Amino acid sequence: MSIIADPVPELVERGPGRFDFLRRALFGRPATIVAVGIIAAFVVIAALAPILAPYDPLTQSMLRINKPPSWQNWLGTDQFGRDVLSRMIYGSRNSLLFGLISPFLAAIFGTTLGVIAGYFGGIIDRVISRVVDLLLAFPELLLAIMIAAVLGGGFWNVIVVITVAFIPGFARVARAQTLSVKQDPYVEAAIAIGVRTPVIIFRHIVPNIMAPIIVLMMLWVASAIRLEASLSFLGIGTQAPNPSWGNIIRDGLNNLFGSPWPIIGAGAAITLVVLAFNLIGDAVRDALDPSTVQ
Repeated sequence: MSIIADPVPELVERGPGRFDFLRRALFGRPATIVAVGIIAAFVVIAALAPILAPYDPLTQSMLRINKPPSWQNWLGTDQFGRDVLSRMIYGSRNSLLFGLISPFLAAIFGTTLGVIAGYFGGIIDRVISRVVDLLLAFPELLLAIMIAAVLGGGFWNVIVVITVAFIPGFARVARAQTLSVKQDPYVEAAIAIGVRTPVIIFRHIVPNIMAPIIVLMMLWVASAIRLEASLSFLGIGTQAPNPSWGNIIRDGLNNLFGSPWPIIGAGAAITLVVLAFNLIGDAVRDALDPSTVQ
């Protein structure tokens, strides 16, 4: 029993140290502090959209078409007379929800498939690996476009599209990590003394492969926001008149010479949020890197 008992206390003792190092990494660098502040600001804006938005984002006015920025409309109006700032504020809800929910769901399903393939091996591993390799043969955007063309737009359809596009990456990482952890002495000892498979997986395998999964999930939040914006720009993501940053840019492109402010505003928002999540993802990766954890 002492062979498999030692690693568990070690994980418990090292856990707070890892999270303390993660806290220092996130708030110990000026760039990362700014990134956390940007994400927090956009989350607050999305949560308080009905309060912060000066106008209804769907209200059109023939008298306010293509107005330049003013005190009444800080980012001007579009070709339908809708307030661009209000549409930006409400659009942040869709963009952030897609960016947060999709990688989280993809991490759950992808990690499950990867752990099953890596732990059990054999025909199960071969079948899952071939399916994952097939999906990885397509770029994420192309795979998302193919699935979206079948399912159509709509909130949950876009969630499914982005989730399926990200599952193969999580599955491959989880499988590789599971194959490595499976060879550790404490796992082999647990198997030898007859510990049940679910206990081995959830107590010894999953906790020890979570670091790269968390890093990948953080980095792919930014990718999910970009992917949703791309799909909405192509007309197969969030459907008009509901605003998202992607279809705001599409509407602005159709009216580029009339009012460039939708493109400028939505493009700046996507750039800031994607850059902020990438900086946070890099910080999390450094914090969970075994060579840097003290």
